[in-house]
Amino acid sequence: MTTAEEVSIFDQLSPSNTAVVIGGGVAGMQASLDLANQGMKVVLVERTPSIGGVMAMLDKTFPTLDCSACILTPRLSEVARHPNIELLTYSEVTGLTGEAGNFTVKILRKARKVSEEKCSGCDDCVPSCPIEVPNEFDQGLGFRKAIYIAFPQNTPLIYTIDEENCIKCEMCVKSCEREAIDLSAESEEIEVPAGAIVVATGYQLFDVSKYPRLGYTQYKNVINGLEYERLINASGPTGGKLMRLSDGRIPKSIAFVQCIGARDVSKDVPNCSRICCMYGIKNAVMAKELLPDYVERSTVYYADIRAFGKGFEEFYSMAKTRFRIEFIRGRVGEVVENPDNGNIVVRVENTETGKFLEEEQEMLVLCPGVLPPECFASIAANLGLETDTDGYVSVKDATTNPVDTTVPGVYVCGCAESPKDIPDSVAAGSAAAMRASICIARGGVIDE
Repeated sequence: MTTAEEVSIFDQLSPSNTAVVIGGGVAGMQASLDLANQGMKVVLVERTPSIGGVMAMLDKTFPTLDCSACILTPRLSEVARHPNIELLTYSEVTGLTGEAGNFTVKILRKARKVSEEKCSGCDDCVPSCPIEVPNEFDQGLGFRKAIYIAFPQNTPLIYTIDEENCIKCEMCVKSCEREAIDLSAESEEIEVPAGAIVVATGYQLFDVSKYPRLGYTQYKNVINGLEYERLINASGPTGGKLMRLSDGRIPKSIAFVQCIGARDVSKDVPNCSRICCMYGIKNAVMAKELLPDYVERSTVYYADIRAFGKGFEEFYSMAKTRFRIEFIRGRVGEVVENPDNGNIVVRVENTETGKFLEEEQEMLVLCPGVLPPECFASIAANLGLETDTDGYVSVKDATTNPVDTTVPGVYVCGCAESPKDIPDSVAAGSAAAMRASICIARGGVIDE
């Protein structure tokens, strides 16, 4: 049930001073802060239990190799503490009615089974839970309990009960001194007034198992780029210790394969994902940076290097010269496992020399491209948004109105519109916030 405090919060909102932001990644957080800092009320809706998005899973960012958590954590705190931002995590937008300047947004608040007012994030409930399941935040490489937070900086710091795996033993209820757990709590739908909407629903990575010839899920020492990120992250399942999944040994040679699920018409992903080249190079560098005494060889197999951003070309050059990353131009044709040691044999043609290579690597990392999130089709339908042939939100005019959707008063930013890196997503978040604030200030009249 909705508490009296929640009723009073939403009763204070009106279309003349409120925006709804859908998605709590870096773009959505930036849009929320920019709107809130202009004195507007913001309802930030995130479908997972915490804001932060994919950036919360990363170890370092390119091209500066800055700590991702060091950048993100202050921003998480700023959003959570801002008096003009109301966080609705573990929630989904299910409908939209009205018009620019006077929308009504339907939001499903899924039952967390833990009171947001009473939970202090103390962790006392976790040891008592007997159920362990693969942790989706760690890409299934680690485990979590049925009552959990996604990561240490989870925002808000409130535990969530995974109803699908909870056996209702009530051990967590007995261990909670604050009486914050209510296993009978049910989901509810609320309505929020808004003058404008910002869509920042992020992205998902291409499923690299659609390329069976590359050995993902067949061989333990073939992983994808985000799994690699969790292995080298200090808050990840191995505490930041890079190791092979087959035997726990530190690999002496690591290879990275670019453009998996990007620029491939046969897989209906003809476009470049923009970030794959650079995050693949960054991860190849991180192998040498983290384990200079162990990793003897770090190799990147690529089709083309697209280092288009500020500092990207310099980073690419540094990878070759300072870190001695080996770059081999050519799409990998096939990988097989050496049954004697679990190493991965990579078969590829070097298109610069014309030579066929068969190289043995101790670990292979597949760098997938970017796609719209799996849930996005239903979100777009609920909002009445048009999508392009690739599934991203269509904009009014990519040149003059790059964040205006075809629905007046609804704006888009980040990877919901097209693949972007972190700085471009943040910039788009600010742009969408400005357009939304103009719409609200003019009462829905967007263009003179």
